[in-house]
Order: sequence, then C-alpha cells, then structure tokens
Amino acid sequence: MRDKTEYMVVEFSKATMMFGIIALSFIAVGLFSFITLEHEGHWLTGMNNQIVWGLPHVFAIFLIIAASGILNIASISSVFNIKIYKSLGRLSALLAICLLTGGLIVLVLDLGRPDRLVVAMTTFNFKSIFAWNIFLYSGFMAVIALYLWMMFEARYNKFVTKVGTFAFIWRVTLTTGTGSIFAFLVAKDGYGTLMAPLFIALSLLLGTAIFYKILFWMDKGLGVSLGSEIISRFRKLLIYFIFTVFYLTILTHLTSLYVTKNHGFEIFLLFSQNIYTFLFWFCQIGIGTLLPLIILYNKKLSESSFGVLLASILVIFGSFAMLYTIIISAQAYPLDLFPGYSENSSFYDGAISSYMPSIYELMLGLGGFGISAAIYIFAIMVLDFTPRYLDDEHTLGQNNKEKSITE
Repeated sequence: MRDKTEYMVVEFSKATMMFGIIALSFIAVGLFSFITLEHEGHWLTGMNNQIVWGLPHVFAIFLIIAASGILNIASISSVFNIKIYKSLGRLSALLAICLLTGGLIVLVLDLGRPDRLVVAMTTFNFKSIFAWNIFLYSGFMAVIALYLWMMFEARYNKFVTKVGTFAFIWRVTLTTGTGSIFAFLVAKDGYGTLMAPLFIALSLLLGTAIFYKILFWMDKGLGVSLGSEIISRFRKLLIYFIFTVFYLTILTHLTSLYVTKNHGFEIFLLFSQNIYTFLFWFCQIGIGTLLPLIILYNKKLSESSFGVLLASILVIFGSFAMLYTIIISAQAYPLDLFPGYSENSSFYDGAISSYMPSIYELMLGLGGFGISAAIYIFAIMVLDFTPRYLDDEHTLGQNNKEKSITE
C-alpha cells in the first residue's frame, strides 16, 4: 500500500542552526583528539596492556547497538503492521545509518593505526567474530539503503514489508554479532554466553530512548507537534524494554554465579568498593532502571512529553554506564592463568588493573556523536525524511482510515 504520510524537507532555522553548531563542535574536538593521538601515540589515553578497550570502544559499541535498536521503530510498522509508526519509518532508517556511521568511525579512529584498516577489510579470519562483523556492518548499511529506497519510491512501497522483514533479521543478527564479541571471550570471567540477548534487549531500549529524544526536539524545535498517542506508545515501549534489560541483567549475573570460577569476578563487580560497583548499582540500576520506571509510572509525568523525555535521558545515561561496566570491568579483573593458584609478577599478573579515561578518549567519543548528528541534520534538510504531522488527528486518523479500507 502506498504511503499517504505528508513529509517535509526541514528548512534552516534557529533549532537546526543550534543543532548543527553542537554537532560541528563535537566533530572538531573529536578531530583534534584523533590528530593528537595519531601524532603523540596512545600513551596519552588511560588504556594500557591490561585494558585495551577503553572509553572510545564504549562510545562505539553504544552507537552501534543504538543504530540497530533505533531501526525497531520502522520494523514495528513494516514487519508487525502497526500503522501508527508508519510515518516514522523513514526517520528510523535514517537515524540507524547516522548512528552506525558515527560508531564505526570512532572504532576505526581508535585503532592506533587506522591506515591498516585495509588489511582488516581484505584479510579475513572467519574463526574470528570481528571478521564476521565487518560483513554485518557493511551489509546493514546496504540493507537500510534498499529499505529507504522502497519507502521513498511510491512504485516500490509494496515491497517495504518484505525488505523491512529482511532488515529486521539483519539487525538482530548484527546485534548478536556485537554481543558475541564479548560472549566468545572465554578467558574473561566478566563476559558470558548471555551477552548476545542482553545486547539485543539493550539495543531496543537505547533505540527507543534516542528516537524519542529526536521526536521531542522535532516537537519543540521544528514545530512537528507530538500527539498524546505517540507519547503513550513510546512510554509503553520504554517500560517493556527496561524490564527486559533488567531481567536479562539479573539472569546474566545469576548464570555467572552458578559457575564457581566466576564467583571472584561477581564479588569484585557487585560487592566491592570500586568504581564498577558504583556504576552498576547507582548508575545502571538506580538512575538507569528504577528512576525511569518511577517516572513512567507516575500519572502526571508519564502523560507529559517532558516526563517521557526525562525517562529517556536517564535510560541513555544508565545504558552507557552499563556498557562501560561490562566492557571495562571484565578487563580490569585479572585473568585466571592457572586455576587454583594465585599469580604475581612484574607484568601485573593476578592484580586488578586501574583505568582512568583521558580527555582525549572522551573527545574522540563525542566526535562520533557529532558525526551522527551532522549526517542527520544534513539529511533532513535535503530530503523529506521528516513527517509533517505527528498529532493525534493525523496519526490516529490515518490509522483508522487504513483499517476501514482493509476491512
């Protein structure tokens, strides 16, 4: 069926100018960080021989799984046939491309030798999940481009469901591959086999929260009024995904505790006086899980666009803290080289590693956000990605009209 939604090309305004200035500022600090690290070396970062994946990798994984999850809004419409989200399909696919691009650029620029990327792209070890991810990421871009073509070209709207289903399968596979990077590292007690489903759930939560932030900005900055139905739908999605991530987090730690050799790491993470324990209980569980649920179940706040925005921001913060805890803590905890024995050497064997991110790592990560934002603001100003109306009259009216035609 042909898409009847009215779309618009966003004109230059104060809101787009401020958005663009912030994006370009982030790109500038990211570029400065990259040039400095490329010239001086990675000794300027807080990373070391024990912790080789630092803050930039947290930013990169954050953006990559958010890209997968944000496409869920388009999937809900085209795959699961919930028409109220149909007008958001183009925007969903665009944001997926923006976030994935930003995440991959951070990943490449933090390699230390980005000029060697061509080796990784032409020499493959298919026993490594990293090699598979190269195909998953590039394929995801191609699938979304095809998806957008089907949405934009009226003649091909009839193929949106089929291509959307394929994109849905691909993005689940992509997030599985990203989670499997950590699931397959059996030498690290902090990583486990449940990382893939946990990352899938986290991607859905992150994608929903980031998408709602964009909708709120469209409402306040572009004059695209949000209807109460859209706000209510995103509130429910956030609640479902928060509970899913919370459940899988509990399940992951209970599964890890079932294995005796993992008890040391679980005590280190959950019950020790270190930064990771604080990030887990206060930032991830407290700020990123319980507080958003309190807001979303509050009658007054949950019905307002600002209340859902506040919950979304807290979810994004908690999700970032969660990824930081997962990625860094497992590297900080010492490897169990000889089970049943303790190790001690000048190479820090058996010692808990310390890590303090440097300002250059933070700037590089912010550069990824800036690139994603810049691509988005440029795209909506040259092509009609943005729906003109998101109020109840148009979203519910179109939904009811399509139902009557179908019936």
